[in-house]
Amino acid sequence: MSNESDSQVVVEAKSLDLTFQTNDGPVQALKDVNLTINKGDFVSFIGPSGCGKTTFLRVLAALEHPTGGTVTVNGMSPDEARRKRAYGYVFQAAGLYPWRTIAKNIRLPLEIMGFSKAEQEKRVKDVLQLVDLEGFGDKHPWQLSGGMQQRASIARALAFDADILLMDEPFGALDEIVRDHLNEQLLELWARTGKTIAFVTHSIPEAVYLSTKIVVMSPRPGRITDVIESPLPKERPLDIRDSREFLEVAHRVREGLRAGHAYD
Repeated sequence: MSNESDSQVVVEAKSLDLTFQTNDGPVQALKDVNLTINKGDFVSFIGPSGCGKTTFLRVLAALEHPTGGTVTVNGMSPDEARRKRAYGYVFQAAGLYPWRTIAKNIRLPLEIMGFSKAEQEKRVKDVLQLVDLEGFGDKHPWQLSGGMQQRASIARALAFDADILLMDEPFGALDEIVRDHLNEQLLELWARTGKTIAFVTHSIPEAVYLSTKIVVMSPRPGRITDVIESPLPKERPLDIRDSREFLEVAHRVREGLRAGHAYD
């Protein structure tokens, strides 16, 4: 866990507001969000649609800009952090180019960043191994299952060795058995790499299983109703989900969602 007093702060949001101007008038997507994410944390954001989970991730990635308050990533503005390649972003859909092989999809950001051919080859080989896709570099996306495509998408986000992984419901479209397997693999990957992960999900079991910290959000306007520091050990077999500690955390998440009128 990364809650020691000397932990390195990676993300800090203070009184963060974001209001979108629409044809129907202003819509407040985030309201008074205060949150600290420390180095090595695995933070899940959970809440109903429209609660600002993805918007918060997009703010960290400098894809949206707050209208009030402050947010820093590695002590910089999100725009500066983006220029310094502080994070990799994994979207809901794998977003792989069908005409490029898996290796060439992973290589794309490295090409754009101007890495040498030799360095590109090394990094692609390393991340394929990291996500258990050795031997699949020459395949095209359509030759891979949905779960394998998402692992390739994670490999692409890891290829330039960013410290932070922003993951927006990467397993939401997959069936439960595949999702369980990828959850296990993601925890192993996190343990091996020490990355800081911000992860959006709609699934209570997924949030509780994966996270060191769970951020419960409510809609209209998007605000934090609870921040839960997980008491679970870092080593987590799937059957930990039957334990009393796991069920207690899941209950608290559920209560937090109810408090935010998620079931109106």
